[in-house]
Parts: sequence; structure tokens; C-alpha cells
Amino acid sequence: HMTGGVGESSYANNSSLQKKASDMVKHITVETVQEVCYAVAPKSMGIADLGCSSGPNTLSIIKDIVEAVEGTFRKLFGAPPEFRVYLNDLPTNDFNSVFKSLPDFYKELKKDDGGGREQPAIFIAAYPGSFYGRLFPNNCLHFIYSSYSLHWLSKVPPALYDEHGKSINKGKVYISESSPPNVSQAYLNQFQADFSLFLRCRSEELVPGGRMVLILLGRIGQDHIDRGNSFLWELLSRSLALMASQGALEKEKLDSYDVHFYAPSKREIEETVRRDGSFETERMEMFEIGREKENGESYGTRVAMTVRAIQESMIRLHFGEGVDLDALFDIYGRMVDDEMAEAKGGIKPITFVVVLKKL
Repeated sequence: HMTGGVGESSYANNSSLQKKASDMVKHITVETVQEVCYAVAPKSMGIADLGCSSGPNTLSIIKDIVEAVEGTFRKLFGAPPEFRVYLNDLPTNDFNSVFKSLPDFYKELKKDDGGGREQPAIFIAAYPGSFYGRLFPNNCLHFIYSSYSLHWLSKVPPALYDEHGKSINKGKVYISESSPPNVSQAYLNQFQADFSLFLRCRSEELVPGGRMVLILLGRIGQDHIDRGNSFLWELLSRSLALMASQGALEKEKLDSYDVHFYAPSKREIEETVRRDGSFETERMEMFEIGREKENGESYGTRVAMTVRAIQESMIRLHFGEGVDLDALFDIYGRMVDDEMAEAKGGIKPITFVVVLKKL
């Protein structure tokens, strides 16, 4: 789970990169949910945010969606529908911090419309569970949003381990140049199985004509080794290896640490959607997030804090509570900055936004 609360290393305080991406494709999200209004015009609109996590980003996008639907309905029909909003993440997610911010969320909505109109009925609930399985009743949703969640696999690919339970990807946490060829195949197979299951489940839960906006990390070409998302994991491997060489963590534990992450290519996403057959790809775009300084922090520091907020619970579970995360992510942040400064073209993590319509 992401680091909860509102502390220095919490996801709430270290998700500005995700917020920037969400803002960059906000127009796509708004246009897509408006298409649902035109096509379906529901009296009670079901909306789900899958992998909602915690922090300000969660309700920020819900506010944008509600306002877009309300504005469209007032033009077309005079009155907005009621909203059923389902916030989904794993049971260990910090849902409490999300619900503590609900009073401010309702207050902002009222303020933005001037407070003169009757507010639409908005019912917000938590739906804990893995989205790699059924979550909702049949045909109850009209719009699904998922941001920076689907590159997380349901599990570390089992094929990464030999008959003795040892990792075949020793010393690396993800696909790297030194990884055996079957490592990348194991990750691809797990992604295809997981994404297929995700699509199959969502096709049951969405009404015909319902849409999904999916934002996820990926890669440009077929080569798994690039100076994008895979290279950021390579730097984490190097940071952990440096800690191991200094005796700060056990090398045997490093050899068995693998991340449940996969950055798919455009082709791999499209082929999985096509094989499933439940959805039509209406739009697919690729973009990069700017790397300028923010609040005086370097890009490496921001990336390190973001990765820490995501990986902290898993690293502690694997390496033990005694692992020095401050030292680890200080090393990692400096490595990212060094690579950005020295390497031609720097590091370019790729993000996809995919719009799918249920057939």
C-alpha cells in the first residue's frame, strides 16, 4: 500500500508528479465523461476511481468529473443526475484520510457554483479490494477512472523463481540489461493475464456505452530496456546494491527482491484490448511529464520521494524494519540527478492515457 497519513514521506505529500499528469489529460477525462452523458444520460450515474490511493489527488479528479457532468446535464436536461462515486483501492489503503477531507470537498463544490443552485446528490463510498477481480454489480457503472495504477501487477510474476524458489533475476528489482531473456517474458505474461482479467471484470460492471480513462506508465518501443521507467528501477537496484555493499542490508534479500510492476508498450496494450473484445479503443496518447524544479527540490529528490511513498511498505516488509530508508532514497535521488545531468537526453518516463468504450 502507499504510505498513508500526511507525514513527510506520505503519498499525500509526494504525489505531485501524478497530479501533474492528471492535469495534463484533464481535458480528455472531461470530454470522455461528457460523451457518456450524451450517449447514456443516466438519472443515477455510477463513477469509480480504481486505485484511488489517498491524499488530495483522490477527490480532486472526482470534483472535475462531477462538475463536467453537472454542467453538461444542466445544458441538456436542466437538472443533473445523482452521483454514486466508488473509491477503490486495496484494503490496506488509508481511506480514513480521504473521508476526513469530504467536508472540504462538498464545500468546494458549493463554492464553485456560487452556492445559489441546489446541489446534486453525491453518494461517496469506499470499495476496498483488488481491481484484478470483480468489485461491483453488473451494469452499475457509467464511467471508470484509473490513474497510475494499472502498471502495478497483481503479483510478482511466479516465473521469476526457479524450482528452489530462488529469483532468476538476482541483484535486479526489474528487467535490466543483465536479466535473462525469460525475465521480460515473465513480466509480459503477467501483465497480459492481469490486464485481460481487469478488462473482463470491468466489461461486466459497465453499462453498454460506458467509458474508461486509464492513465499508466509505459514504454515507447518493444525494447524493455530504455531510459524511461525501466531505468528508474535500474537506479533503485544500484542504490540497494550500494547499501548491501556497505552492509546496510542483506545481499541475499536484495537477490530475492522483485517489483510487481510492468511498463507495457502501446502495441501490448492495444493487443490485449483487441483480444478481450469487450471494448473499443477510442483514444490513446503518450506523453512525458516536465522535469522542472518544484519548491526548490531537484527532479531526483521528487522522484525519490514519489518512489518511496509507493515502495516504502514493500521494502520494509522484505528487508525488515531496520532498513534505513532515508539513506536509501537519498542515494537514489542523487543517482537520478546525476543521470539527468550527465546522460544525453536524460531520463524520459513515458505515460499513456487510454480511453476505452464498452461495446
